[in-house]
Amino acid sequence: MQPIQLFALASRQAEWLSVRQEVVATNIANANTPQYRAKDVASFDAVMDNTSMRMARTNAAHFGDSALSNNVKVEDAALNDEIGIQESGNTVALSKELSKAGEIKRQYELSSNLVQSFNSMMLLTVKR
Repeated sequence: MQPIQLFALASRQAEWLSVRQEVVATNIANANTPQYRAKDVASFDAVMDNTSMRMARTNAAHFGDSALSNNVKVEDAALNDEIGIQESGNTVALSKELSKAGEIKRQYELSSNLVQSFNSMMLLTVKR
């Protein structure tokens, strides 16, 4: 029987979404901070290209941090054409950050619904 990679992939995406949500929340929190430059994370595709499959950590006593969160590249966000650089030197556009937060929520819900459906299908095959 072939191993099922869907759960590992969903776990990696959930962790990536968590890192992205943290970056968006930091941007929003610093919306009034002078000279603060908005940040964003690399796309999930880019993260997956740089992440190799590793052995699973089956016990909390085993070594290991998340390989994914170390591979997520946080970089300066592209300058927003609407606001540019504000007089204070800040580049955070609240409307853009709130839009990103909504996108993160939708991606997380989609991923968790897919995992739940796949899990239900797997349980149906086992029960027979």
